[in-house]
Amino acid sequence: RKVMEERLAENEQKSLFYDMEMPLIYVLADMEKYGIKVDKAALLAYQKRLGESLDGMEEEIYALAGEKFNINSPKQLGVILFEKLGLKGGKKTKTGYSTAADVLEKLRTAHPIVERILHYRQLAKLKSTYADGLLAVMDAETEKIYSTFNQTITATGRIPSTEPNLQNIPVRLELGRELRKIFIPESAEFCFLDADYSQIELRVLAHCSGDEHLIQAYKEQSDIHRITASQVFHIPFDEVTPQQRRNAKAVNFGIVYGISSFGLSQDLSITRKEAAKYIDDYFATYPGIKTFLDHAVTHAKEEGYVVTLFGRRRPVPELSSSNFMQRSFGERVAMNSPIQGAAADIIKIAMIRVNQRLKDQKMKSRLVLQVHDELLIEAYEPELDEVQNILKEEMEHAAELKVPLEIDMHTGDNWYEAK
Repeated sequence: RKVMEERLAENEQKSLFYDMEMPLIYVLADMEKYGIKVDKAALLAYQKRLGESLDGMEEEIYALAGEKFNINSPKQLGVILFEKLGLKGGKKTKTGYSTAADVLEKLRTAHPIVERILHYRQLAKLKSTYADGLLAVMDAETEKIYSTFNQTITATGRIPSTEPNLQNIPVRLELGRELRKIFIPESAEFCFLDADYSQIELRVLAHCSGDEHLIQAYKEQSDIHRITASQVFHIPFDEVTPQQRRNAKAVNFGIVYGISSFGLSQDLSITRKEAAKYIDDYFATYPGIKTFLDHAVTHAKEEGYVVTLFGRRRPVPELSSSNFMQRSFGERVAMNSPIQGAAADIIKIAMIRVNQRLKDQKMKSRLVLQVHDELLIEAYEPELDEVQNILKEEMEHAAELKVPLEIDMHTGDNWYEAK
């Protein structure tokens, strides 16, 4: 203990340890002990529906291939795609052709079968990991799922959940989103209240970088992606098209993750040259961000680690690697970790305070789940208004930044409706 306490003091991490990580243990313990209820009938129906969709998709794939084969065998699939159907771009390895997701993505438009295979894989993942997987871990008596929340696994300070992981339910696929319908409050007197931070990482970036334009945009409460599009593409705010807004959104979030011109060109299906111009124009519009990101990398190179607003550290040994790919990864880590880490810290503070207030006021409502920047509360109907006030107060004031923290709140009879 003595050694650890000295180290904490040396690293200026006493507050991080005593005021954030230790109190959080009790919050996570409450969530793990309480669990989250599953609508078993809905889960079984979902499992059946997925099975039927998979069967249908299988038939379509066989018809397009002109024969039956094992879709889950990369070797057989490679032969069908690159030999029988003669698609270009097959990379032959010792074991056969690669049919990895990135290879298939590039071939998406080359033949209708590719789209079906990608869809088939998503359905198969939903069925095995979630439909079958959740039934396997559901408690037979309580019909609840008791997930484990880990405090010390991620390098950025986020809290992942395991066995089962309730945080990576695929949201891009409507069928994946529908899985949330099976999570329900424990009885009819309760409903779900879901609150998530609006663009927390971008707001943290605005605060950390001190960029006046970005801070101003947030203070004016305007549509941040639209304002970015208008400033970066030099067009009036009212004339920004939905596509330009989407592109600006990709740049906004991409910058937070240290995206390269190559990464952005892939995301937006544009040339690398265009992507590089987007990024240059973005930094010209928000010079404070460029300075902040450059400084983060320089600091990490000198000190060997990055640090968040709350003193959380992450070592970045990759920056001194002789391998270019490793160094590039290290640079992205140095740019992103302080932002993602600070966002994780803010949510932890909010969780501690929300949980404490629910307990202090002897409420029946309770916090059941945390998914990165959203909190899910099982709210007792008569307490709903009060719980909404608590969430708003504690989440929006978990940290005092140069820009306001904002949350979106929704209620529903299951997690899908409340999202």
